[in-house]
This record gives sequence, structure tokens and C-alpha cells, in this order.
Amino acid sequence: SSKARNLEVQSADAVAALGDCTDFSLAKTISKIEEKLEKGGLPDCVDDDTIPSAGNEIGAEAQVRFLKATLRVTQEELASVVCECRKKDDENRNLKSRLKETEEEIARLQRTISVQRSQSEKYKALSQEASRKSEGLQQEVTALEKVLQ
Repeated sequence: SSKARNLEVQSADAVAALGDCTDFSLAKTISKIEEKLEKGGLPDCVDDDTIPSAGNEIGAEAQVRFLKATLRVTQEELASVVCECRKKDDENRNLKSRLKETEEEIARLQRTISVQRSQSEKYKALSQEASRKSEGLQQEVTALEKVLQ
């Protein structure tokens, strides 16, 4: 039994090398699950045996092979999830970059709108002043025409 456990630990150490996963911490995940178990947050599973009921009838070597296969499948699933996580992180970075560019474009357009509004108000004031001058000159012309007649 202890020999089978030693083989199991050695094979797990040899196979469970995910050193390039900087964002994933198995130790943190395990500690979180242990905390939930201590607080009673997770239900106790009576049928949580990794080896099926027929496993009691097979030898230790077969159990080790079964556990190794289960470990490999779990690691493949983990690698897939980690890969998917990285893709999502890349997508998030791209979306954040696009969002930042869009916000910068919005700020630039708002500055342009502000400048155009001030120019519009300036031209409106100039137009009103020109209209007043035009009315004044029109009255002068009318007065001069009366004088001439």
C-alpha cells in the first residue's frame, strides 16, 4: 500500500508539471476548497471514490494505472482550461485596447465639437453684427433717398 502510494506520488510529480502557468495556482484552489470544507460550505460526498466499486477487486498495480490515467485526463482538461483562459485574457487585452482607443477617439471628437461650437457662436455673433450694420446702412440709404427727392 505504501509502495503504491509512493509510485502514485512520484508519477504525479513527474506528470503534473505545469510550470509555465503563471496565472493558475493549484495550491490556492486547494486551500480555498479546504476552507469551504472547514466552514461546511461544500457537501460531504460519500460516493467520492476515484476508483469505481470494481476497483476493490483489482490489484494495486491496476489501481495505480487507473489513477495515472485519471490524472492524465485531469491534467489534459486543466491544460485545455488554462489555454482557454489565456485566450480569453488575450481577447480581454485586445478589447481593453480597443476600448481605450475608442475613448481617446471620443475625447478627440468632443474637443473638435467644442471648437466647432465656439467657432459657430463666433460666426453667429459676427453675422448678427453684420445684420445690424446692414439695417443701419439701409436706413441711411432710405434717409438719403428722401433727401435727394
